[in-house]
Amino acid sequence: MYKNDGVTRRYSESFKLKILSELSTGKYSKRQLGLIYGIQSSTINEWIKKYDRKDLMNTRVMVETKDEISRLKALQKEVKQLKDLLIKKYLEKMVQDSYLEVAAENLGYKDVEELKKT
Repeated sequence: MYKNDGVTRRYSESFKLKILSELSTGKYSKRQLGLIYGIQSSTINEWIKKYDRKDLMNTRVMVETKDEISRLKALQKEVKQLKDLLIKKYLEKMVQDSYLEVAAENLGYKDVEELKKT
């Protein structure tokens, strides 16, 4: 037996909006509405996205201590410093490669690899 037995359900726009309005009242949760009307909560999430009702999406609240916040800021600062250092090293390498190309050309070598060999 197949999971949905080939049944395709189509819901009217008014039905979708009715579900969203019931959800916005706060009387029912997505799960409860799904059980009442026989719809998946993922379907309700699709309707929320379709009708741009971000106020109905689940929100995540993070609780952090001052120590965690200061540690996070320190780590972000360190990441920024490392990125800056990486960019600096990359630019230095590009400049060095350019110098080698110019030197190889001025000295009459075919390419930089030939210059490095000698």
